[in-house]
Amino acid sequence: MAVQRQETVAFDRPGGETCPARAGRPIDFEQLERQTFGDRALEQEVLAMFMQQAALAVDSLASADPATSQRLAHTLKGSSRSVGAVRLAALCERLEASPGDRKLVRGLARELGAIRDQIASISR
Repeated sequence: MAVQRQETVAFDRPGGETCPARAGRPIDFEQLERQTFGDRALEQEVLAMFMQQAALAVDSLASADPATSQRLAHTLKGSSRSVGAVRLAALCERLEASPGDRKLVRGLARELGAIRDQIASISR
């Protein structure tokens, strides 16, 4: 049964058969599917809102003071976890603990770019 479920998820998504293994993906679509109860239209809506809000947060982090940086990182961490963006959430957690770390902010921007690329690859 588990194998059948994995195949369904992989082949339900355009390009799913060529996507890297789950651990290597910026978004865990199984997590997102659990959050949206398998509603594909809702998944797309949630991802669009997430990308919009995450991009604003990352842009704001570039010039944020430590207190604002910590708050933004905390907020982005929660929303990242809810859509299955676990690597982004982990970076946010690190930034929350070290709010002045510009290297982490750049890492967030890179990871958000990887998420954008993954979403684009399945939206074709």
